[in-house]
Amino acid sequence: MRVVLVDDQELVRAGFRMVLNAQPDIRVVGEAGDGAAALEVLRRVRADVALVDVRMPRLDGVELTRRVRAAGGGPRVLILTTFDLDEYAFAALEAGASGFLLKDARPTDLLSAIRAVHSGDAVVAPSTTRRLLNRFAGRLTAEDTGRPAAPPPALDALTPREREVLAVVAEGLSNGEIAARLCVSEATVKTHVRRILLKLGLRDRIQAVVLAYRTGLVEVPRT
Repeated sequence: MRVVLVDDQELVRAGFRMVLNAQPDIRVVGEAGDGAAALEVLRRVRADVALVDVRMPRLDGVELTRRVRAAGGGPRVLILTTFDLDEYAFAALEAGASGFLLKDARPTDLLSAIRAVHSGDAVVAPSTTRRLLNRFAGRLTAEDTGRPAAPPPALDALTPREREVLAVVAEGLSNGEIAARLCVSEATVKTHVRRILLKLGLRDRIQAVVLAYRTGLVEVPRT
């Protein structure tokens, strides 16, 4: 796996580099101290995963993610954040990031996240995604009154069962938990999720969760 590190703190990049290059299946192929420099690096090298700090000078991680994903064919983006920067993580997920990771994550978690992103999975647990959505519920409603947006015509493409699965995914349940609730196999759940993503033109499970809340398929709890 070819990884590019994007962080304005050189010591942080050095630490990540040491951990990643010690792995037989991962190699750091480029580094940048801000988003603008990262775009230049990504034009020169081929990368599978970009590990991107969310707050940087010149071009932050959110805008970098948006540009990388819009260009197509680029690396999948794993955002680095902290608990008190969840609003940036949310924006990055909407911009096309494949997930986010806390900067103080254990090396084993960092490695697992990079491998998961490389394989095409999202690294944000559904329960964590739900906490983000709950915190920023105001962004997910059509009006200040809090009334949910009307479901888009795209949801009409889903079967009743697929809508049911999408709603449960948005509750923050794993595939195994969904299978137990709906009394089906985990393989069946995976098939439903794959079909939902295909029909709705979504990249991954994270986008499906966001859509479920945005459309009012699942209500955002208010505190």
